[in-house]
Amino acid sequence: MSEAITIADIYKLFERTEAQFAEFQKEAERRNVEAERRSAEAEQRNAEADRRNAEADRRRAEADRTMEELKKLVRATTEAVNNLTTPLCLFIEEMVEPAVVQLFQGRGIDVTQTMSRLKSKRPGAAMEIDILAVNGSELVAVECKSRLSKDDVDDFLDRLQRFKLAFPQFRDFQVYGAVAGIEIDQGIDSYAYRRGLFVIKQSGETVKIINDAQFRALGFH
Repeated sequence: MSEAITIADIYKLFERTEAQFAEFQKEAERRNVEAERRSAEAEQRNAEADRRNAEADRRRAEADRTMEELKKLVRATTEAVNNLTTPLCLFIEEMVEPAVVQLFQGRGIDVTQTMSRLKSKRPGAAMEIDILAVNGSELVAVECKSRLSKDDVDDFLDRLQRFKLAFPQFRDFQVYGAVAGIEIDQGIDSYAYRRGLFVIKQSGETVKIINDAQFRALGFH
């Protein structure tokens, strides 16, 4: 036969139930606090991600602006450089070209006029001639360099071999060659002389042909 349930037992049951309920509420509150903490952290992370994305967008925009400014600077610098008068340009325009007619007339080549920066784009004969001194049947092609080297002389001789292919309007002319340099590597003036080229050097405020009276110019037919 089971024991009778007393009032004291019922109170104890209520006490245990209340304790369990209180523990349940405490755990529920703890979980809510944890959930709120995690939610706040998630919102903070989202806010940080948004901030970083905004910063990345700002940096990309700044990089685009910087690149565009750099492109403008490069274009402006390139234009400025292209507009500069280089020492070689001054050498050609102020010293060599004004003197060549008189210089070569003094060597028995009766040129009467000059042309500068003559260009040809013909296949197999594309080239540019710095100065051309010409009359009705003869011409002198002049190569000008800031510093004249052996490679410059050899390259110019090669171009002179193809000169009439590049400029067929001069096919019936007697062609001579000359090299001029602000500076000339050691021995290159003699080398150009031996290869049949006139050599032009700076002399004070003008220029002169240094080839002696025994020189025989090489003609290119």
